[in-house]
Amino acid sequence: MQGDVPSKKKVPFNVNKDLHNYLRKYGRISHSKIQYDDLLRFNTSVPLLNTEGEDTLWETVYYDQSDRQFLEKALTEIYALLKTDGDTKVLEHLGVARIDYCLFGNTNPFRVRIINRFNDNYDHFYIKKTDASRIYGLELEHILSPNRIVYLVDNRTLIEEHIAGIPGDTFIENNLNETPFNKIRIAKEFVKFNERCFVRLLGDMRAYNYVVDITPDIEGSQYRIRAIDFDQQSYEGKKSFYLPQYFKENNPIIFLGIQHMKPETVIQYQLEERSLIATRVKASRDRLRELIMIMMKDTISDEEKVTQLREELSYHHKNDSFLKCKNMGEIVLKNIELILKKDFKQSIIVE
Repeated sequence: MQGDVPSKKKVPFNVNKDLHNYLRKYGRISHSKIQYDDLLRFNTSVPLLNTEGEDTLWETVYYDQSDRQFLEKALTEIYALLKTDGDTKVLEHLGVARIDYCLFGNTNPFRVRIINRFNDNYDHFYIKKTDASRIYGLELEHILSPNRIVYLVDNRTLIEEHIAGIPGDTFIENNLNETPFNKIRIAKEFVKFNERCFVRLLGDMRAYNYVVDITPDIEGSQYRIRAIDFDQQSYEGKKSFYLPQYFKENNPIIFLGIQHMKPETVIQYQLEERSLIATRVKASRDRLRELIMIMMKDTISDEEKVTQLREELSYHHKNDSFLKCKNMGEIVLKNIELILKKDFKQSIIVE
């Protein structure tokens, strides 16, 4: 059985007043000189090829000189906001090396390459169209995963930091020929990643929607899988869509797990990750409560998908309480509480 592809291209959802106030409270609101639509004024583009000469589905875009000067200043200021909380002293040695545009995906992102003129080192960030469900995904990642997420919202513009790592499809193609010890670590991390996605209902984690961060260790390497696409946060109706194990693109890592881990070991790693998530929930209970309460009043999917997902999760967990859920926010809350039930003394939502 394989995870289904999205039913159709997802439409973005507007940020409502409650979510906007939440973002302001936690320092996610920005006021920059540039909006997403400003970047659409490019006058030409060329396909961006990788080192093998293959199309990357990105296009490098070019602007008139007057627009270029405006963008150079505005984009380096945004980078300073992301990296130094707006300290403009870093701007004098920063420049924009390249701007790429992607027609693939829901948010049609621009990727901005920033270069340090002192040493030619470069970094990236992304400018996208604002989507409330993606913002919920970013926030849940920040709260429930081992990773901190840096992003800013400015009206209809979403600004995200670059998440470093080897793209999952590239990693699977080039980095699985490892020692048995490292293969076990790779399989273990995928089990944990699979659990993190399912607990908070982040969907569509095919190999090109996550990266693998490799850290050399005393013996072998440590691996961390990080989601980079949050468009499918509790949007689709099929349960398997929220389990990366069901996507055929991830099969080579699944086969590693089958080869190197017993079912009892897989269960152990699932329980370990649930315990870690429970610890994160307890550490950020107030923030998570605020977010979920806003999410429960919001619309980030359609009624048909809500009905399908609550029925499939009810069957999966053998728990009829899902059938009372009226929207995706309530389903996310119920899934988190049920999966982590043994670690909670009280509900996340305290009346």
